[in-house]
Amino acid sequence: MPCDSQATTPQARARQQTAIERLARALGNNEATVVIGASGSIAFRGWNEREGVSDLCAYRRLAASNSPTLRRAIMRAEAMAGRKIDPRAIASGMHSHDSGATWSTH
Repeated sequence: MPCDSQATTPQARARQQTAIERLARALGNNEATVVIGASGSIAFRGWNEREGVSDLCAYRRLAASNSPTLRRAIMRAEAMAGRKIDPRAIASGMHSHDSGATWSTH
């Protein structure tokens, strides 16, 4: 997974894993929410302590673990946005750096 090459030390990888675990808890507590862009990509609003982990990387990690909190948060976001997540937008790298206000592929 491309996200795995971002952290160069075991300590950095551990901090990133902790950040993703915090996101999962925040999604479960409704402290963080999923935002779905017009293109169908995903961002997280309310997730502040990221440790350098991008929204797409966090999504991919949580999706790979089949996280029930992520699935619930996505269903809620899809209902609110009136659109579904588009795997093509996610695969293309469409992302947001500002919790879903703007989107880009770089």
